[in-house]
Amino acid sequence: MGRLGDLRVLGGKPPAHAGQRPFAPAVLAEDFATYFGPEPAVYFMERTLPVRDEARNLIPAAVHIDGTARPQTVTVDTNPLFHRLITRFRDRTGVAAVLNTSFNLAEEPIVCSPQDAIRTFYSSGLDLLVMGNRVLTK
Repeated sequence: MGRLGDLRVLGGKPPAHAGQRPFAPAVLAEDFATYFGPEPAVYFMERTLPVRDEARNLIPAAVHIDGTARPQTVTVDTNPLFHRLITRFRDRTGVAAVLNTSFNLAEEPIVCSPQDAIRTFYSSGLDLLVMGNRVLTK
């Protein structure tokens, strides 16, 4: 498995835009409390929550300087494919969260079509792109 949204790897190499647009974790609903304790789930990244002290080293690229993160809770009912991907990532790494950020390069608009996604993928440092049931690798 590559570094697909691996918040541990990215934490060791802060991105150029980290100060302006921190990364966010997409977290499995069933593992939400591991990272955020008894807080109510956040489904649309609409607020920040304190990250539990013991979980900060698991997702360092998503933890803001004040110890919070802006999570997206993923359920099997709302997004079964994304849920399955994060579940497999958790099974391999022990981390039930992947990177959630806008898909665009610096000074570029956010990707809006499959063609935009493919062009941006090949112009970026990404290893892998998943679009629906298709996977592109470099």
